[in-house]
Amino acid sequence: MARLAHQLAIESPLVTADVIELSEFPDIAQRYQVFGVPKTILNERVSFEGAVPEPEFIKRMQEAAGMGATV
Repeated sequence: MARLAHQLAIESPLVTADVIELSEFPDIAQRYQVFGVPKTILNERVSFEGAVPEPEFIKRMQEAAGMGATV
């Protein structure tokens, strides 16, 4: 998921991506209720655990951006 997020961030100036090692930042893990990894959080609005295919990831990005899914 991290690689896909970074690839999308490279392709679009509208996308930024951060990957965090939660063992180094337990306060972030608690704040976002991380129980499994990978956990993806998009615009503080949409979150999901586990890997998803690229079309699903893009659909969820659009959802987080308030856009209707076009994929």
